[in-house]
Amino acid sequence: MTPLARRAARGATVTAASQAARIVLQVLAVAVLARLVPPAEYGLVAMVAAVVGIGEILRDAGLSSAAMRAPELTVRQRDNLFWVNTGIGALLTAVTIAAAPLVAGFFGEPDLTGICQGLAWMFLVNGLATQHRAGLVRDMRFRALAVVEVAAPVAALAAAVVVGLHTHDHRAVVVQQVATTAAVLAGVWIAGRWVPGRPRREPGMRGFFTFGGGLLGSQLVGYGADNLATFVIGVTLGPGPLGLYNRAYQLLMRPLGQLRQPSTTVALPVLARLSEDPERFDRMLLRGQQVLALPVVLVLAVVVGASEAVVGVFLGPGWHDAAPLLALCAVAGGCQTLAYVGYWTYLARGLSGALLAYSTVTAVLKIAGVLIGSFWGVNGIAAGFAASAVLEWPLSFWWLSRVTRYPGGRLALGGLRILAQAVPAGSAAWLVTWAAAGTPAGSPGVSLLLALAAAAAVWGLCLTVPPLRRDAALLADVLRAVRGGRR
Repeated sequence: MTPLARRAARGATVTAASQAARIVLQVLAVAVLARLVPPAEYGLVAMVAAVVGIGEILRDAGLSSAAMRAPELTVRQRDNLFWVNTGIGALLTAVTIAAAPLVAGFFGEPDLTGICQGLAWMFLVNGLATQHRAGLVRDMRFRALAVVEVAAPVAALAAAVVVGLHTHDHRAVVVQQVATTAAVLAGVWIAGRWVPGRPRREPGMRGFFTFGGGLLGSQLVGYGADNLATFVIGVTLGPGPLGLYNRAYQLLMRPLGQLRQPSTTVALPVLARLSEDPERFDRMLLRGQQVLALPVVLVLAVVVGASEAVVGVFLGPGWHDAAPLLALCAVAGGCQTLAYVGYWTYLARGLSGALLAYSTVTAVLKIAGVLIGSFWGVNGIAAGFAASAVLEWPLSFWWLSRVTRYPGGRLALGGLRILAQAVPAGSAAWLVTWAAAGTPAGSPGVSLLLALAAAAAVWGLCLTVPPLRRDAALLADVLRAVRGGRR
């Protein structure tokens, strides 16, 4: 294994460990706060969060990825990028605070004014942190970044629990989000050991803004399509159903994002260095797909099969109606994860314009799915979202192969091999929970344990097939490479 591959493996392992810790914390936070804050209060925050998420994409402006993938980055260029991100963050904070009453009036919920004004400060805080975090990634200082990204949610959860115990309303969720961003800011500034200088004229800035602009456009399109369901549910069905959908979505999709985004953090600087070596580039993509998607899709298959048990364990009483929503979100998340290596390719090869075009097409699919599904209520909306994700997976291979050299066929076969393990495992989980219903073993905790055991047993049988066993062995290969590199 080459030094770059060993460094990537070490970075992947550190990042995976930190993300595992963050996912545990995220699930713990959802489980704890769901018992302190009722669904309707979560629905209020979700109405604002959809708007705030758009602002977060504008605040980054694609410049963090532009800095991470740049072959060279001078001190002045980095200073300029810092001030651009900070300026955008400050502007968005001011605009959001001023527009908060308009948002509240649109949804007809007066409490949204305070929620919107509280969350608005995240733009400024994240703007101050963007290039410091990008610098840690560019220098492959994944261990330092991992410490920051684990410590921040711990501190934020503690603050949210204190507030939740006193208020039992949306303020606990607002405090959690703002405290997380503040803790990350402090951490990356301390770890980065960099104090930006004043902005100056510097050649070569146009390339950053060109790449960032294309990426910004694709992210806005994708985010808008992903969050259309939140908007439709909030406007037509109100905060109660939106709270159910939001908790199901956040319980699943936020941890997935915490896995997929850091995987990009590791993959992007490595693939950017291999962009002129097609054979090594393809090999890294194929390995990356298996290492990322195999464990994720297996877990999601269990969530689909045992969704009622998962909701019972992690959300508790009063959230039963979220079970079908969780299962449908798991289907969507699995298909998105199988296609995610295509996103790495767009970024590593600087194809932000092509990514924008692809994002527009997939956005149309998502919008159509959500709008058609809306005739059947919140469950129909979730089903439409899942159906669009199923269609996007094969589309992603075909679309990218039109604009660049890409091993789409081999990646599709790799994805089918993953499904050949995940579908039987998920089916076993469903069968066990169905059989246990109405018996002493039918409690959520026991049912979930039985589902996990059944899924693990079936997966073990799948590994008797040589191609599937070779795919599973990639995880062990990565760990062995890391240990060898440390020695």
